[in-house]
Amino acid sequence: MPPPKSLHILILGSGGREHALLNACMASPLTASVAVAPGNAGMVGAASCHALDLDDIPATVALARELRVNFVIVGPDAPLASGVVDALAAAGILAYGPARAGARLEGSKTYAKDFLLRHRIPTAHGEKFADPALALAYLRTRPLPVVVKASGLAAGKGVIIAPTLSDAERAVRALMEERVFGASGDEILIEDFMDGEEASIMLMVSGRRYVMLPPSQDHKRVGDGDTGPNTGGMGAYAPANVVTSDVERRIVSEIIEPTLDALATEGIDYRGTLYIGIMVTRDGPKVVEFNARFGDPECQVLLPLLETDPLQLMHACARGELNPGDVRFKNGATVIITLAATGYPGTPRKGDRIVLPEILPEGTQIIHAGTCRDATGNLVTNGGRVLGAFAHGATLPEAVQRAYALVAQIHFDGMHCRGDIAARQLNRPVPSR
Repeated sequence: MPPPKSLHILILGSGGREHALLNACMASPLTASVAVAPGNAGMVGAASCHALDLDDIPATVALARELRVNFVIVGPDAPLASGVVDALAAAGILAYGPARAGARLEGSKTYAKDFLLRHRIPTAHGEKFADPALALAYLRTRPLPVVVKASGLAAGKGVIIAPTLSDAERAVRALMEERVFGASGDEILIEDFMDGEEASIMLMVSGRRYVMLPPSQDHKRVGDGDTGPNTGGMGAYAPANVVTSDVERRIVSEIIEPTLDALATEGIDYRGTLYIGIMVTRDGPKVVEFNARFGDPECQVLLPLLETDPLQLMHACARGELNPGDVRFKNGATVIITLAATGYPGTPRKGDRIVLPEILPEGTQIIHAGTCRDATGNLVTNGGRVLGAFAHGATLPEAVQRAYALVAQIHFDGMHCRGDIAARQLNRPVPSR
């Protein structure tokens, strides 16, 4: 472990995930200083914020050198896929996050599907296409519903569940011909639909060693009852009891360990977060997707459940020195509710003034995502997912009650959120673990 107050940290990103990472760093005895690039209005004061185009890898390395940081935490997917960790390593700067080779698991859904099938890791059958005519012809040979995915990065929105053939055809045309997600739809993946319930499994990985954080569950659809289009995430909670002890054992033996072994076999020394989206089906757990970073908003509910210093764990992973046996977790449950701007998940309206409570309810926090200050200093909306109302409780019902009590004290024009975060778990019996 590094000595106290020895880490000068740069966090890359500007969303709720990065605000949660900043909170963890500020609570760590290892932290000497923290900078964020580009950050948001909620981070100002706790850290220095620096304008940065995260797609500009040389500028990112130059900023890290200018700030004389010795540890970089990469939040979003795009810089990981572009090789920012490789570039920082070449400059002698340690970073938490996989190198480009590992980040390809998220950067290309077709690569990830090939990886899963090649190593016989449970997943749905899928085929990749670069020609829309071939994709449309293939649809007519598959049972419905199907899942159509943009192969590249699409901010968590490039997945379309198509219940009918006409829905599937529209999805293919939207991705490949209308290019609603740009170059991310140059190649697409068409998968058989998996019937079941999703869960998010987050691993902090250092080669073949890892820590599995408590299972969580995201809420992707914009509307209550899982209706409407996919979003980047409208809320999450942890732990998620859809992952029973039996399911967890199968996830470890059939998915996690084979995945880490396969990465090592292919010469990939994976260091960072590996997010495995799991579908719990009647036939057992299967992989929906990989992400190469903490989920957003899952990160916000998982880091507060760590009794062990999250910064210490990230630094150990990056150094290749993780000791999973040292990790401890807190009791209780956590929940976060996303407060979104009008127009989200389409084109969100920006510039609406935000009113926050002066005193927060017990066990709660406000996590900033799409916020900034206007010319007169007012806190205003600056993105689709604006804020997160976070709460910790001894039980999940207590955490949910606290989070929605906080939501009731926040206002901006057009604010909308789901009213059923964690309802699926609240409405079913608690299984034994």
